[in-house]
Amino acid sequence: MIDFDELHAQNHKITELSNVLGNLIHDRAVCDNPITSELFMRYIRTVKNHFELEDRSLYAKLLSHEDSAVKNTASLFLSGSSEIRRLFDSYCRRWCKKDTVQIGDYEKFLLETDGMFELVLNRIQDETEQLYPLVKKVHEQLEAA
Repeated sequence: MIDFDELHAQNHKITELSNVLGNLIHDRAVCDNPITSELFMRYIRTVKNHFELEDRSLYAKLLSHEDSAVKNTASLFLSGSSEIRRLFDSYCRRWCKKDTVQIGDYEKFLLETDGMFELVLNRIQDETEQLYPLVKKVHEQLEAA
């Protein structure tokens, strides 16, 4: 069973953490703070958990659906998820060490972090507007059959 409440709760938490961290990192004095690092690590775990939950619960039925439009949409979202995950992992390797944020070049960190937040938030919006309604529709069709 697909737990849309959990997916939406994760999306909400990711959005809140992005907003809070987006404000905190723009203050250089607060950026290296242990509490900011803790929030950052929470953000990273939440994003990774979200992608894992989607992989486990959303794509299998869509990819095996008889309608090619459904399969294509699922395939596009899955490949997008893989690319975002690749970029996210690369970002984490560059800026996160030993469960803390390690900032060498602050301006570069700020630019890349703002970009990562935007990428993830845009993905969440696409999921909410396109993927989840499609999954619900397919799920309803399967239950009716």
